[in-house]
Amino acid sequence: MKIGIIGAGNMGAAFARRLAAADHEVAIAAQRLEEARKVASQVGHRVRAVPREELAEGTDLLILATPFGASVDALRAVKNTDGKTVIDISNPLTEDMSGLMVGHTTSAAEEIQRSVPRVKVVKAFNTVFSAVLGSEPGDSKVQVFYAGDDAGAKDTVRRMAESIGFDAVDGGPLANARYLEPVGMLNIWFGYVGGRGTNIAPRWDTAALTVPAAV
Repeated sequence: MKIGIIGAGNMGAAFARRLAAADHEVAIAAQRLEEARKVASQVGHRVRAVPREELAEGTDLLILATPFGASVDALRAVKNTDGKTVIDISNPLTEDMSGLMVGHTTSAAEEIQRSVPRVKVVKAFNTVFSAVLGSEPGDSKVQVFYAGDDAGAKDTVRRMAESIGFDAVDGGPLANARYLEPVGMLNIWFGYVGGRGTNIAPRWDTAALTVPAAV
């Protein structure tokens, strides 16, 4: 795929490394072009830095790798995004990172979709730390939960996630981002407050139940 990354921070750089390693063609942009150029030079193969307004040209998918507070402006700075699939990876953290700014009745993903209605927003990767995203795929695949309202957009995100070594799990409609974002917040708490570190990720497993024998 040809994939554009909006944002050159820890998550944007981790996406660039992982996508390039899987032979995707990657363009990366940031508010300051030199930040994108730095990531591109570090990753090298198959990654190029471009101005934000040019990022969507020829891409199959855009990844919005910015904090929630900057996401709408960053996405609006990209031209020709009509109809594009956009992954929102954000967790809408408060300034002191003690909780979420929105929840229960809306979500970061829904607010972005409402503000930029001509794109197809899919929530995904908000439960994955950059340390996990930027690492080599292991024997046990990390789960990525994705939620959206457009079936084609969701399928694009699923195929991309699987291509870079993740177990993609359909999380339902975009409104379910209201539940995925608190899971992301809990993961952050476990990582930083609970002392588990940032090499963790949540997963849903099927329990092997033993039915008691009849007496």
